[in-house]
Amino acid sequence: MKRIITLLVLLSIPPATGYAADPLLDQPHWSLELKGGAFQPALDDWKEHYGSDKTPHYAGTIAYKLLRQLEVGIEGGYMHKTGKGDGQSSGNLGGKVKYELFPIQPFILLRGVFSENQWLVPYVGGGLTKLYYQEKIQYQDTVRGSVNGYHGRAGLQLLLDGMDPDAANNLYLDYGVFHTYLFVEAEYIRVMTGTPSIDLGGKSYLAGFLFEF
Repeated sequence: MKRIITLLVLLSIPPATGYAADPLLDQPHWSLELKGGAFQPALDDWKEHYGSDKTPHYAGTIAYKLLRQLEVGIEGGYMHKTGKGDGQSSGNLGGKVKYELFPIQPFILLRGVFSENQWLVPYVGGGLTKLYYQEKIQYQDTVRGSVNGYHGRAGLQLLLDGMDPDAANNLYLDYGVFHTYLFVEAEYIRVMTGTPSIDLGGKSYLAGFLFEF
């Protein structure tokens, strides 16, 4: 009789909360990306003015999952470079020039994920682009503006959960993070402005971390 009572007591105790939720019963609804890399502008004479054909590119995204494989979101980015000569979009002659880009990009993304324990996940997406630009030209007024265009991106993400299960479990318990990925990505932006038209977009090669929660 004592054994039966003991068993009933044990069964009545809620299961320990020291483990992440069962992915079959509970799945992430949001994703957050933090990434950085190099942006290669489409401008033909970029290297002549800035000494390199690339410039740093930093970005972050937030997205909501309509389905496990389909999500909609928005990306904000920042690129900058300092050089000499005339302003890239204004054509004004000057001395030192600081060129900055701030792309805002709503997007749709399709991820090829079919299992919560899938190690490699390819993805592809794209959407609209609102590109804000600013040129600070020495001894002249700052030039600002914005142009509209579009973008596309594709990449591959690597699941990190299995490399440190304890850390992954703590991330879920403390912050609600289901999965953490390392990813690499290529992005293409096309935005035309001016007469004759010039493309202020270009190609980016990025790497970063994806958190699903």
